[in-house]
Amino acid sequence: MGNKDTFFPAIQKIRAGEKIIDFSRPKIMGILNLTPDSFFDGGKYIDGEQGLYHAEEMLKDGADIIDIGAVSTRPGAPEVDEEEEKRRLLPVLEKLVAHFPEALFSIDTFRSGVAKEAVETGAHIVNDISGGTMDTNMFSTIARLNVPYILMHIHGTPQTMQQHPVPRQTIVEKVSTFFSGRVQQLREQGVENIILDPGFGFGKTLEANYRLLAQLGDVRVGNLPILAGISRKSMINKVLQTQPEEALNGTTTLHTLALLNGANILRVHDVKEAVEVVRLVEFYRNFGNSGNSY
Repeated sequence: MGNKDTFFPAIQKIRAGEKIIDFSRPKIMGILNLTPDSFFDGGKYIDGEQGLYHAEEMLKDGADIIDIGAVSTRPGAPEVDEEEEKRRLLPVLEKLVAHFPEALFSIDTFRSGVAKEAVETGAHIVNDISGGTMDTNMFSTIARLNVPYILMHIHGTPQTMQQHPVPRQTIVEKVSTFFSGRVQQLREQGVENIILDPGFGFGKTLEANYRLLAQLGDVRVGNLPILAGISRKSMINKVLQTQPEEALNGTTTLHTLALLNGANILRVHDVKEAVEVVRLVEFYRNFGNSGNSY
């Protein structure tokens, strides 16, 4: 652990329009759910004004990106059609872009049609929980839009993913193979600004999630950045016997491990606490090296 680059290796910068996302320091992605049924904060921000206030609060607390989703992807979540997703998403996104012109907005959608209209409305990044498996037009759409793409691994769909989850023994190989193949497909279409998300909780056993957490670096393709979406999830609650609203301490613990194991973006409900984790881990990285004198 003496090498300063152990925790934050040189990672590809991501271009989002005229903005450059530099991963010399890990980034914080704040979650804005415009859904009535998300597992932690469903219904809190479906009113456009409340969503606006929450986004402002997260930006003030230090969020680098705001990730906006209008469809719950918790296990067993009911399906929502594309028009309803757009109805929930686009008016709020339009207000956010107008109020916070310097902010980076990511759209959490697996539909290419939603991605296209969101980017045309002002979004900068597309965050696809299906890694292009639920809409065959997604990769070509991303190539045309020329925006960064978050490629997530999922086993099945939100409705089926926990019926036969991937076990601990094969999870690293499964995710690595998926990433390698999908990144190659994206690059063949000219997409270079790619972020990898191993998809904690999406079709993995509890033990498999922890194996992935321990071996984050082993699923990285080249020097692409890795996003960890752990915040208040069942991989915490099943171990601690807590509910999502009680899982902040567990979340902070796993965020620390994720950063130490190579995560470059934390996708979080609690921005202020995640920013503190980054600051402490960064300080540890810089001054915990026994070769440093200060």
